[in-house]
Amino acid sequence: MKKTLHAFLLFSLCSPAAAGPFDQLRSGAELPAAPEPALESRTSLDYLQSDTRYWITAPAWDKYDRTALLDAGLDIIETGKYAVSGLIEKRDLDQLAAKGFIVRSRQTMQEYAASHLKDFPAADAVYHNYKETADLLQKLAADNPAETSLFSIGKSLEGRDIWCLRINPAEKGETPSSRPAAFFMGNHHAREHLTNEVALGLASYLLAHKGEPEVKKFLETLDIYIAPLTNPDGAEYDIQTGKYRWHRKNTRVNSDKSIGVDLNRNYDSLWCQAGASHSPAADTYCGPSAFSEPETRVIKRFVEARKNIKTLMSYHSYSSLLLYPWAGKDVPVENARDRKVFEAMAKGMVAFTGYTPEQSSDLYVATGDTTDWAYSTAGIFAFTTELEGTTFYPGAAIVDKAVSKNVKAAVYMLGVTDDPYKLAR
Repeated sequence: MKKTLHAFLLFSLCSPAAAGPFDQLRSGAELPAAPEPALESRTSLDYLQSDTRYWITAPAWDKYDRTALLDAGLDIIETGKYAVSGLIEKRDLDQLAAKGFIVRSRQTMQEYAASHLKDFPAADAVYHNYKETADLLQKLAADNPAETSLFSIGKSLEGRDIWCLRINPAEKGETPSSRPAAFFMGNHHAREHLTNEVALGLASYLLAHKGEPEVKKFLETLDIYIAPLTNPDGAEYDIQTGKYRWHRKNTRVNSDKSIGVDLNRNYDSLWCQAGASHSPAADTYCGPSAFSEPETRVIKRFVEARKNIKTLMSYHSYSSLLLYPWAGKDVPVENARDRKVFEAMAKGMVAFTGYTPEQSSDLYVATGDTTDWAYSTAGIFAFTTELEGTTFYPGAAIVDKAVSKNVKAAVYMLGVTDDPYKLAR
């Protein structure tokens, strides 16, 4: 389909906590547009009649109730003071009462989609699908050959390359580096397309401003990796018919013929204990074993081969949160010095985004998480950003705003990647 819309990264970044070069972040860099998806209107959602999930709201008084609901198969998407809402398979929903849970309200998937797409813009061409993501990364690399290299870090289940843009003038491709490294990832979860845009926006920003003092310093001293689309099969599956499927997982066909494993429950960090489901149909299905999925094995190999990675950001949506370990344990990070770094770095980043910083398990306990694995395995200061919004499909208008805020936060992270422990001194 002919491209019809272009998005501009408009960084008018005025944060009360900003100082020095952070006050000056700006960009007129143009991003190529994705084809306009042929989204159904809210009155034409018949394709969801066969979807067996329900959107429910259930009382939850604390993180222990929330974790218990996760264990029962609920994919918690929204949290209130005394209740949570999310998606659950009918078979798991039918068991909730027997497990002592109360369901306050429920909607079929079709009813939920209708209510959440009512204000959705007709054209969402700002978002990049798999091909356009690869094309943009290739263009950024071709336009900045001295500073970048582009390579595949491995293949997805369906054989798609998982592309990574490396920003490092000194070492290219998979050449090892002694420079401190930062790793940014998007789209672990298929329906969270805004995360891909934030990662692409960060790459575009850094290269558009490579001559400015702060970014130039990063290029001279750091090793920066950006993999915007780490679940390419799931992201394509979510949009392949032009009708959003609210799909979270990858595209493995499970034993019960359901589709997908939750990649952010598939890491070997207390795998498939609290906050993950053994039910293949559940959105939080942990898979048959830790690292059973090619996508998580790709990340495992990538991280383990790069001992210089000091910081990691995994973008998700939505909740306006900044989360740090532990996710899978209901205790603070045991190392007091590391805990101080996590807390200080989180505080520094949310000064730019306005998000809420907290230990992941303060929301609920969820095992098999990317950031827990990265920290426990390699000592990486790893974070999850839950981007802003009120739906997985917030439309085009949110993109510039979300990119702008999170580029500022990413630049802050890059500013401490050389020595994160300076935040604890």
